[in-house]
Amino acid sequence: MPKPDLPKPTEAELAILKVLWQRGPSTVREVTEDLQDERGTGYTTALKLMQIMTEKGLVRRDESERSHVYEAVVSAEITQRQLIGDLMDRVFGGSAQQLVMQALSAKRTSKAELAQIRALLDDFEKKAK
Repeated sequence: MPKPDLPKPTEAELAILKVLWQRGPSTVREVTEDLQDERGTGYTTALKLMQIMTEKGLVRRDESERSHVYEAVVSAEITQRQLIGDLMDRVFGGSAQQLVMQALSAKRTSKAELAQIRALLDDFEKKAK
């Protein structure tokens, strides 16, 4: 369950979190290298954002080495649940059905993805009984 006291990351903070989830604990330079091509984020911008994220509690900083190493405080899954829950409440009036219907109609869904969704729904249904 998401921690209610954690702030929702901004779009720029989410981009940094994605790098940290993929790479694991990383320096500002490593994060900047990954973001440079995608977003054009420079070192000082990434550093400032990561300092803010540390203050907000989104990342923690290991200061034991010369180059500080940052890591995400919570997993991608917890953050995704937090953001989806917020979206579902704000946009879809708390309706999971409306959220799923719009998600499925927004982009083409492959047969493999639909099979995974069906299997997931079957599992949820079994657990509900």
